[in-house]
Amino acid sequence: MFPETRPVRTAREVRAFTLVELLLVVAIVVLIGGLSGGLYGGSHKRLLVERTARQFLLSAKYARIMAIEQGRPYELRLDAENKGFAITTTRANPRTAESEAVVVRDYYAKPVEFEGDVRFEDVRILTLMAEQVTSVGAEQRIVFLPNGSAESAVVQIGDGKTHYTVAVVAATGKATLRPGPAGEMRMAVIDLDER
Repeated sequence: MFPETRPVRTAREVRAFTLVELLLVVAIVVLIGGLSGGLYGGSHKRLLVERTARQFLLSAKYARIMAIEQGRPYELRLDAENKGFAITTTRANPRTAESEAVVVRDYYAKPVEFEGDVRFEDVRILTLMAEQVTSVGAEQRIVFLPNGSAESAVVQIGDGKTHYTVAVVAATGKATLRPGPAGEMRMAVIDLDER
């Protein structure tokens, strides 16, 4: 009949977190945040290299397709200062009627500037004159012709730790991407008429 009464608690019986327990929880949260931040930084750098390599691969494929469709050469130009690349072609200037090189800018292609530490680490191009160019410091270009062929090239893109290699086959103009450094990847001219 009488409501049950609870005993009154004293200050000693009240349970709360101590300062040491709170500091321990804060230290654990900071430690986990620091580890995940370090992992994120490394992942972000790897993704920058991979994204740039994929953009280079897609640019090479687009240059090949446009050369075939438009019936004129398209070039994938590598910046002389190792800051990026762009697709170019020659078009007739409507005012002067002379052909001039223009950078292709449309929905599918635009110049790419490198981010972070990403750069061309190794560039080997076998030009149409059968001379090999291996300098990373000079402006270089991979030419894609209207017949579907191209200059043979091996291009390594990386940031010093992560590497991707794009290879362009001369006979077909097709480009492929693989993770890892170019290493001893060979370039060869394939004669399709040879038996």
